[in-house]
Amino acid sequence: VQLVESGGGLVQAGGSLRLSCAASASTYSFDSYTMAWFRQSPGTERQFVAVLTWNEDYTNYVDSVKGRFTISRDNAKNMLYLQMNNLKPEGTAVYYCAAHYLYPSSITTRGAYDYWGQGAQVTVTS
Repeated sequence: VQLVESGGGLVQAGGSLRLSCAASASTYSFDSYTMAWFRQSPGTERQFVAVLTWNEDYTNYVDSVKGRFTISRDNAKNMLYLQMNNLKPEGTAVYYCAAHYLYPSSITTRGAYDYWGQGAQVTVTS
């Protein structure tokens, strides 16, 4: 599956952005993939942000975004979203969507996901 992120940009602290991830057709239908968002700031490792399993039976977030970010998907449109509210300067990063067929071996581990988008830059100014 090919993934393309969009919706990044420049926003002031306290503002909101919605990231989108468009998935192309693949061997399996989009609703067979567990989808996740990761982010990476310069000089740091790529960090797990949020996950939504293929059958939507499980969702989770890194503690620092709980209550502010919401992951969702529209299987009819092959789209994944990340609604980000009350953004903070430490949220500045390149955000990546990732996919794994059915359940990955580890929900929060970068290496468990097989497919990645090219990333979308989010910059939060103070």
